[in-house]
Amino acid sequence: MKKTTCFLLVLFSLTLKASGQTEVMAWGNITGIRIDGQLIDFESSIVVVGKDKSFEHSTGKERQVRPQYFRDGQVQTVTTEIDDISFTQVVTDLSKGKARVEINLQSDTTLNLDGVYLRIQQPIENKGQSVKINSKEGSQDIAIVKGKIEKGQKAHLSVEIAVSGVIDTETAILTVSSNNPGREFLGLGGNFRLQNPSVDPQVIDYSLENLRVSYGRVEMPWRSWHPEENGEPLEDALAGKIDERVRDAMEMAQKLRRLGMPVIVSAWFPPVWAIDGKPEDYPQRGGVQAFRLDPNKVEHIYKSLTDYLLVLKNIYGVEAISFSFNESDLGIDILHTPQEHAEFIKGLGSYMASEGLSTKMLLGDNSDATTYDFILPAMRDSETHPYISAVSFHSWRGCDDETLEKWAAASRDLNVPLIIGEGSTDAAAWRYPQIFKESTFALYEINLYTRISAICQPQSILQWQLTSDYSILWGAGVYGSTGKLRPTQRFWNLKQLASTPKQAFALPVSSSKEEVNSAAFGNISRGEYVVHAVNNGAARSAIIKGLAAEDSRVKVYVTNQEQGMEETNTYRFLPNGNLEVQLPAISFVSVFVSYL
Repeated sequence: MKKTTCFLLVLFSLTLKASGQTEVMAWGNITGIRIDGQLIDFESSIVVVGKDKSFEHSTGKERQVRPQYFRDGQVQTVTTEIDDISFTQVVTDLSKGKARVEINLQSDTTLNLDGVYLRIQQPIENKGQSVKINSKEGSQDIAIVKGKIEKGQKAHLSVEIAVSGVIDTETAILTVSSNNPGREFLGLGGNFRLQNPSVDPQVIDYSLENLRVSYGRVEMPWRSWHPEENGEPLEDALAGKIDERVRDAMEMAQKLRRLGMPVIVSAWFPPVWAIDGKPEDYPQRGGVQAFRLDPNKVEHIYKSLTDYLLVLKNIYGVEAISFSFNESDLGIDILHTPQEHAEFIKGLGSYMASEGLSTKMLLGDNSDATTYDFILPAMRDSETHPYISAVSFHSWRGCDDETLEKWAAASRDLNVPLIIGEGSTDAAAWRYPQIFKESTFALYEINLYTRISAICQPQSILQWQLTSDYSILWGAGVYGSTGKLRPTQRFWNLKQLASTPKQAFALPVSSSKEEVNSAAFGNISRGEYVVHAVNNGAARSAIIKGLAAEDSRVKVYVTNQEQGMEETNTYRFLPNGNLEVQLPAISFVSVFVSYL
């Protein structure tokens, strides 16, 4: 369907009743306005431009130190700072397809500038849409301040943005190849790194009681386990002397194992004695110091880590399936080069085996999908392979199709599972936690998981986290929230995904519409199947082919801003075993098919 979109900037304000759907990111950028669920996409940013265009500093994901996001009904507010200039941006939905953007700035410095602008950009190609805008090359810079800015100077801008377009409601065709099963999906997993003893327990209990969690990852508090180089933490533990933080982490692992989960153990901070040099000599960048390990203490390090895992097994009954240093590609908080990562896999892997542990190493456990090259030396070194349990990356950044396919290929080449060790979309979101309640955040997160499931066929996606950190619940003190502990839209999305049949294989599935991403799973032996579909646009129907649904029992669940895994009967059987299902606008829909 050809779509024509008209985009208009109006430099005055109207007093209309708010009813729009403007997507505002927590750092301030607007990514579009939805009409009947369809995103008319553009991107706004606040840009500080140096004199003679000597530099440009703009709002963007992880570019500002500590932006803050708030919503009050139809009004979304972001406060942030660029180059010692403070900004408050207020975005108000006015009516269908219309929003007002107000920006107030105050400078705490004097700068020679070309100016400070609100920049509006449209994609050159926009899914067949024709975009009209009153500026050159698809963008428009609207001045907030022109020229030099003085310390103490204030400025204000008010802009109305109006969009329109033909709404695409064309039926999506989802074709499942049920006779070509791929890799097994154990189910949704979770991270359980304990950081808030006053709030974590209730969130953990609620999550474990109300979600089918199939995989767990916990912290090894290495710094607390072995603080002094000459200490004997193994002997102390066997004598009943275990640090409280260590005990809590081990009991968390035990709790997960009792529920039948495989458990990954990951370490963040090293003890001082294991660091190469003095900790204070490591510069902090964004709160991260990226410690290097002392190469002269490698054997002592191996023993320290292995002793922890032995105590976890012998006292708490948990033999970790995998061990990793968290995000050692980036240095959160231990830094390895790619070659060091390969050597560490061989060294610690063989040491653990010599002590009778079956625990192996995660290859990668990378901070992002983008740092794929970090795992290449280990992949090319066959001596690492016996000690690799799985390939792992975290989904915070860089999850385009091509990059995801690289990770999937790496796990296939090594014939080990792929694990998403930390799942979500914005690593800095803890700084502006109100965003966790936003429907847009929830939609983008489950859309990413659906794409990863289809492209990578992971064994599990481990949510970061199922504690009060990055919480999928609200209330009861979570990020200062009040009221009863209650699920957010993100919780219902995860519960729906976690309801995938047990012991199911990933099934190839294709979608005829770019706005509809889908993943399919099937337990062929039990005749249980599910098709998960994220409709990123307007309401439409979907026709599911390939499941021979006429002799089956069907259940359809929907999660969106208004519905939390609500069962609906909005489906009908079609000839030839096809199934037609209604997909509400901007919703996550799961179609469960079982044969009687």
